[in-house]
This record gives sequence, C-alpha cells and structure tokens, in this order.
Amino acid sequence: MDHRQKRAGFGAAGLANKGLHDLLGKQGRDDYTHRMRIITQEEQNYLLAAARETITAKLEGRAPQYLKEPPEESALTQSWGAFVTLHIGKQLRGCIGRMSAAAPLEKTVRTMAIEAAFGDPRFPPLARDELPRCRVEISVLSPLEPCSDPRSVQVGVHGLYLIYQGRSGVLLPQVPLEQGWDLDAYLDYICVKAGLPPRSYEAPGAKLYTFTAAVFGEHP
Repeated sequence: MDHRQKRAGFGAAGLANKGLHDLLGKQGRDDYTHRMRIITQEEQNYLLAAARETITAKLEGRAPQYLKEPPEESALTQSWGAFVTLHIGKQLRGCIGRMSAAAPLEKTVRTMAIEAAFGDPRFPPLARDELPRCRVEISVLSPLEPCSDPRSVQVGVHGLYLIYQGRSGVLLPQVPLEQGWDLDAYLDYICVKAGLPPRSYEAPGAKLYTFTAAVFGEHP
C-alpha cells in the first residue's frame, strides 16, 4: 500500500471547530489556533464546498462546478496532505486521506472526498439520499516529524503515524480527545490500528511519526 494514503478508523465525531477547541488544554488551544491561522475562513469554506460539490456531481452523474480558482498565494495551492471525513449524525460514514501529497491542497481534498464517499472499504458507496445528512470534515496535515520520544506526544495536538514490519496505521490528532484516551491508551491504539500488538512502537525498527492538523467542518 502507498504509505502516502492511509485509511483512518476514526474521524472527528461531530465536533465542529469550537467543540474541539474547548476540549484542548491551553497549550493545545494555542497550537490549534496557530494552525487554523494557516488556512483562512474563506479557504476553509472553499474546500468544504469543493468536497461537497465533488461528491454531489459524482452522485448526479455530471461534471463538478467549482467556484473560481484560488489565487497563487492561497494556502489551497500548497502541497499538503489532507483527510476528508464524512459523518451521518455521530456515526462515521467514510474517512480517507493522504499523509503527504504532490498535488495542490484543493485537488487533494477533491480526490479524498471521492475516496471517502465511494472508496472506503469499510462502507458501501454513499447513496444519493444519504448526502443531505452527511457532514463533511477536512483535516489538513503538517509534514511528518520523526518521534524519538513517545512520551513527548501531546494528546489532542499530535496525530500519530506508525510503520513496523510492513504494517502501518494513522490516527488524526482529534481522535484521542473524542475517545477519552490518555497518552498510554493513545500510543497503544496506534499499534492496534496498524494491526500490531500494543507497545510495538517501542520495538527496534519501528518508526513513529507525529504531525499536527488544522481541522474544520460543516456545522451540523
């Protein structure tokens, strides 16, 4: 499997920006606010509308009709990894993303929107009558950083990516907050997510990475 594209088992279960912000400690809130400044509200709205239009057009069998192209200096033209998550109510309906990408962010989001709606192997393809009940959420990822000290991981700030023995798993930063995990549970679950025993991140040859994410979504 291409390690640039990973399937996440959890998304942000019904948390809008304010809800996630309220769950973080002060350091987490400061980091989250800094990350959110990277992408303006206008750009967030553009990406959310593009993701929804991409899915809608696929369901209706027509070409997508996007808003005007973003300016060259826009964050949307940066080559950042991103995940698109779909929820119906509080239930996950699809989540697919890329840890890194060569394409501009807006194109990565469009591609991942299609994959989340129709390519997540855990779910049947999204039906047309489900779309009005779906809430779209986008996580824009920072570059991966090698993590030499797992105890330095900040719950709610850092996402985790583990590679070991040909297996890999990824968890977005918001997941441990939603699940109520402490650091030990978070570190163990990234192993489980990769199909490995708990504490496999400590094994010789295991590669653990951290990343942060700007997370934003449609309001319920």
